[in-house]
Amino acid sequence: MLDDLPQLPLGCYRLGFGGTTGSRAFPGSAWRGAFGHALRRLACLTGAPECQGCPEAHRCAYAYVFDTPIPLAAAKMRRYTQAPHPFVLREIHTDNCVNLHLTLVGRSNAYLPLLVLALMQAAESPRGISGHRLRLDSIDQAVMPGDEAWTRIDGANGILTPRPPQSPAIPDLAAGDVQLTFETPLRVKRAGQHVRENDFHFSDLFGNLLRRVSMLSYFHTDTPFETDFRALTDAARLVASHTQLRWDDQPRHSARQNQDMNMGGVTGTLRGAAASLMACNANSSSRAPKASRSSAESSRPRADSGRSSDKLK
Repeated sequence: MLDDLPQLPLGCYRLGFGGTTGSRAFPGSAWRGAFGHALRRLACLTGAPECQGCPEAHRCAYAYVFDTPIPLAAAKMRRYTQAPHPFVLREIHTDNCVNLHLTLVGRSNAYLPLLVLALMQAAESPRGISGHRLRLDSIDQAVMPGDEAWTRIDGANGILTPRPPQSPAIPDLAAGDVQLTFETPLRVKRAGQHVRENDFHFSDLFGNLLRRVSMLSYFHTDTPFETDFRALTDAARLVASHTQLRWDDQPRHSARQNQDMNMGGVTGTLRGAAASLMACNANSSSRAPKASRSSAESSRPRADSGRSSDKLK
């Protein structure tokens, strides 16, 4: 089953902003809100109040990146109104610099120049990010997704020279325990209910990741991920794990929806033994020598279709 791996090309970019003082980090919702408003101003062709029903939505960068409607011909997620969005924002703040990490999935990398322009205008506008005006100083790209080696891609003439997006390398499974740290609230559902900190299992995480990878590859790449999803999720339920989690409520206000939202979820650590994870792969492989091409959409549990920015370390 490890030979049947998804191809999910990623472009990982680092935008270096100057002009800030102090060590105050900006909330992800502030970046996302400012980014969305700036991108809409740049990309919207009609000025319509919303993307739904817009005749230009099928070729609009804002609709694709932020609204991400389900294509009419799609064979998956037809009961939903939105597909997973093809970008992730993450900020790393120092005393004199803000490094904003932008990850783009598959075809969304074609919009990189426009997205960079939107982020630059958002940061440099009078409102800035949470009231702080920032200056874009540099743009780098990871040599490989997940790698710590970076290369500069913004030339003196202002033209970007990005590398082609690549699928992340699969790390070797080391002996001993494998630990994941949830640094920001992670919200997942099982049987329609949010999984709380005292009832969280490895299979809750695995099922949601499997479904998300499948959906991202289906809607944003030319190589949809196909495998025996049921065999994998059944095997994941056999993986023993130990958790140290707490429920972290993070209320925020959505200007786009004009309402307060509670984006709480679990934070902390989940640890599983490498031997147990290898047994999971062996069990799934023995049950499924040939992929059944079943849809990950039916796999449970499922993640919220909201706009949380869960980060794993």
